[in-house]
Amino acid sequence: MSVLLLVRHGQASFGSDDYDALSEIGHEQARVLGRDLAARGVRPDLVVRGELRRHRETAAGILEGLGSGGAEIPVTIDAGWDEFDFDHVLKVHTPSEESRSVMASVGDLPLDRQRAVFQAFFEEATARWTDGSADHEYVEPFPAFTARVMGAMERVAETAGGTILVVSSGGPIALAVSHLLAGDASLWDRLNRVAVNTAVTKVISGRSGLHLSAFNAHTHLEHDRSLVTYR
Repeated sequence: MSVLLLVRHGQASFGSDDYDALSEIGHEQARVLGRDLAARGVRPDLVVRGELRRHRETAAGILEGLGSGGAEIPVTIDAGWDEFDFDHVLKVHTPSEESRSVMASVGDLPLDRQRAVFQAFFEEATARWTDGSADHEYVEPFPAFTARVMGAMERVAETAGGTILVVSSGGPIALAVSHLLAGDASLWDRLNRVAVNTAVTKVISGRSGLHLSAFNAHTHLEHDRSLVTYR
């Protein structure tokens, strides 16, 4: 039996020149998670991460937080856990008239409001991406994204027993959980919407297959509400 801990990356640098770099909060979220795991006696036997910078920096922060011995835990890279190219999905999408009006003035808004406006536009664009009506317009259509993520899930489930910590993104984790709960991607958008940075989703892998134990757990952050972020 294996225990899979699927971790969403720490907060990225929304609104900066390089979104993929973790923010200061993101780095702290990762270290806090590592310290929390260490305090509970949870030491991963293996870390698997996507190949994005925010995955790499989150994994490094978790290992730092784990303290003594953290640097000795092997880390492997599997690009199957990478997030979909949301920049491309947004660019392909033609926004509604209301969205165009709001997006035109988004730069004048406070950062928190910018995040809310972006989230609304993001959900509008991903709804089109997932409905299958324009698959030919996307470099990675939603079915291809699904196949990629579920392939990564199968690979990590086949890994020898122990505790395997996977550092990924909200999209792949929400998709994996939707398939575990519903057998398809029907819950993806609702699960992705509530994903917290460095939240932990626990999956048990045994003889009878994969079973969800916990989704989006983030009690390690709740001592400081400023650490609870969604984007």
